[in-house]
Amino acid sequence: MASSSRLARSTVTLFAQGLVGTLAKVAVPKTMKSRLSRLVDDHIDFVARILRNAGTAEADIDDEVQRVFIVLSNRLDDVQVGSEKSFLLQTALHIAARSRRTIARRREVLTDQLPQIADPVSTPEEMVDRRQMRQTVDDILGQMDSDLRIVFLLYEVEQMTAAEIGTALKIPNGTVASRLRRARADFRDRVSTLEHGLSSQVG
Repeated sequence: MASSSRLARSTVTLFAQGLVGTLAKVAVPKTMKSRLSRLVDDHIDFVARILRNAGTAEADIDDEVQRVFIVLSNRLDDVQVGSEKSFLLQTALHIAARSRRTIARRREVLTDQLPQIADPVSTPEEMVDRRQMRQTVDDILGQMDSDLRIVFLLYEVEQMTAAEIGTALKIPNGTVASRLRRARADFRDRVSTLEHGLSSQVG
């Protein structure tokens, strides 16, 4: 299970082995293998975060990351240089949607988690506080409309520009701006409601 923004090295190794096995069955130019390797190194964490934040169960993240890059390997000739991140985002969202449907059929619980960052110098109390805060944020994000949530996460967490988000999601920049504005307002309202509830309990 990937419990941080960085996938376990064993996962990367297993993925690489599987990918090499897949590519060995077809004639793939060496330059394509080199390009694919660079894309894996550059974007594997991004893909994992998108899958996680789009509702993929934590236990399925590693497998779904591999599926995303296998799709990329099969379509690499069609993906223009410079548009790979957009392609990976679209593919990850599509696979995450399919994963959610599969989970629903299994009656498993969906989770939308932000990347977890390990801090070796944190005290146990600080780690508990951070886990609680992260869970609170996860709960709030999980209640948001999915269209608003993904734009919010891409802009605020992934630091993508509105233009990049529009290109990746194939929506007008004005729609991106509108969804981001609504997402921010929704997020603030939910936080405010939660804080008010906590204050009432204390009082």
